[in-house]
Amino acid sequence: MSSHPHAFLALFVVVAFAFPLILLSVAQLWFHFFQPSKPSQEKNAVYECGVKPTGDSWIQFRAHYYLYAILFLIFDVEVLFLLPFAVSFTGLSTGALLTMLVFILLLAEGLVWAWQRGHLEWK
Repeated sequence: MSSHPHAFLALFVVVAFAFPLILLSVAQLWFHFFQPSKPSQEKNAVYECGVKPTGDSWIQFRAHYYLYAILFLIFDVEVLFLLPFAVSFTGLSTGALLTMLVFILLLAEGLVWAWQRGHLEWK
């Protein structure tokens, strides 16, 4: 190895940038030479579940469904953060307990906010 202390880091950064670029260029060349494009009307047609499309493809969804899903994900991830804390509860310091208490209080505040605004009611 080189005597410079950051030589390994520089080599790592170069390899980290070069490796995906080399793989992408090989894939592009492979596609270009071995997969020539043969467009046809059938290949360019919209295909969904074997049924020919009819009507307009744009459907407007209510944003309420997305907000409901995001709230579910937030409180689902809360459980993932609470599980390691609950497993090692007896071996943690008071600072860890206070940190987790602040985390739970912030999430409870978010739950109260969503409840007051009516985002948890399925309409």
